[in-house]
Amino acid sequence: MHLPPNDIDPSVQIFAESLGQQPGRGRLQGRRVLVIGAGQRAIPEPSPPVGNGRAISMLFAREGASVACVDMSEGAVRETCELVQAEGGTARPYVCDVSQADTIAPLVARVAADLGGLDGLVLNVGISKGLSLADQGTATWDEEYAVNVRSHMLFSQAALGVMEPGSAIVLMSSLASQRCTGRNPAYESSKAAQVALARSIAAAGEPRGIRCNSLLPGLMDTPMGRDASRRRPARAATVPFGRQGTGWEVAYACLFLISHESSYVNAHALLVDGGLGVGVVHADPRGAA
Repeated sequence: MHLPPNDIDPSVQIFAESLGQQPGRGRLQGRRVLVIGAGQRAIPEPSPPVGNGRAISMLFAREGASVACVDMSEGAVRETCELVQAEGGTARPYVCDVSQADTIAPLVARVAADLGGLDGLVLNVGISKGLSLADQGTATWDEEYAVNVRSHMLFSQAALGVMEPGSAIVLMSSLASQRCTGRNPAYESSKAAQVALARSIAAAGEPRGIRCNSLLPGLMDTPMGRDASRRRPARAATVPFGRQGTGWEVAYACLFLISHESSYVNAHALLVDGGLGVGVVHADPRGAA
């Protein structure tokens, strides 16, 4: 099929990895990783896309890791573990409301005991109320910050006390941390705080060789992304390559940051957005960008 240069066929930029169809290569063999936010939200669609946390859990297990999966929804986290186990991987489900601060340190200690140690932590949990500045109240603001920032600090604080030297931590931030196009200040500012927090965790972990990086997905076709698109139908009008990213593409970037392949990548904020954040957009074939 011949298409004009500004009307790219999205399929030419989709690969087995993009769809979660690539077999594992042993990149995390023997690792023990805790994934917070490993379930995914239910959305009103018969065949929802995979979310970041579920894709991360499944991919890490394919790559040889033993995975501890944590989510607020028992049904969602058990489904993730069942998908892992159906592929022959190892995953254990745990239920936790991360907004309850006193539950976090005991959970980390329990996971470390169950797995026989801990050398990876992925903090994928996050919420967005989608409120404008005019509509924002103190209770909803504090709730978003409790989940999106405070829990990440507490999990990292507890994990640094039990993790093996040479371990790695990833905080799941967002392109929203870099811009205000969503008109969603609690989410945008809490995601920016995660980037700064990741740098502080990296500094704290450096004496023991424990790295910490943040990952900033752009417009992704995940359950959370589809909810955002229902609120803002034109949200993804100019995404690069004519498509949104997938949860699997986030998972592969996270895999790199958790693996020893990124052993000298530390305190870094990695954008996974197709270039959208720096102005790469898919041009409208009629001439408008």
